[in-house]
Amino acid sequence: MSFVVGLTGGIASGKSAAAEHFASLGVPVLDADQVSRQVVEPGSQGLTHLVEHFGKDILDDQGGLDRRRMRERVFNDETARQQLEGILHPLMRQTMLAWRDDCDSPYCILMVPLLVKLGWSDLADRLLVVDADESDQLQRLVKRDDIESDLANKMLQAQDSRQARQAAADDLILNNGSLAELRDMVAQCHRMYLDFAENKRKELTALRLRAA
Repeated sequence: MSFVVGLTGGIASGKSAAAEHFASLGVPVLDADQVSRQVVEPGSQGLTHLVEHFGKDILDDQGGLDRRRMRERVFNDETARQQLEGILHPLMRQTMLAWRDDCDSPYCILMVPLLVKLGWSDLADRLLVVDADESDQLQRLVKRDDIESDLANKMLQAQDSRQARQAAADDLILNNGSLAELRDMVAQCHRMYLDFAENKRKELTALRLRAA
């Protein structure tokens, strides 16, 4: 099994840009947002469970999940949101575990925005947090989503605690500068993770030899 890095960070912190650069260096990256879509594809166990629980009105005309309608359904209903997560999160975790265990590269990355909040740090050998000052997050979020600053502020306040993410981090990238600076920091982490991966490979090899 590969050495595994869990990548997380606040909204508009730059974690997706960091993941893209890791991928450009040849590192396999699995995005939890992609997995969340995969587990509710038409015909999937996840979609079947959602329909059983919430009814067929959550489907679009093609029989797929109407994500906008589903969001509206749970947005102001905490119980419904918890029920949705109770269905999806175990399926997502199972999918990510299978992908992780099948990965044969020196190391791989699981990008999970809510990794700390979900308590999924055990999925990875090491946790990398991409962080940014809230003023930078706000500016990026307004520009990225073309929204008003008031809404962007509400979105920032709704996310996980920045302090909790930093406290959980093994490695921290402070992304308050340019994209070039972010890429330099990713490259430094990449070299470090290759070393960690080689050490893990040697340890596993030694264990197998002792067990033989």
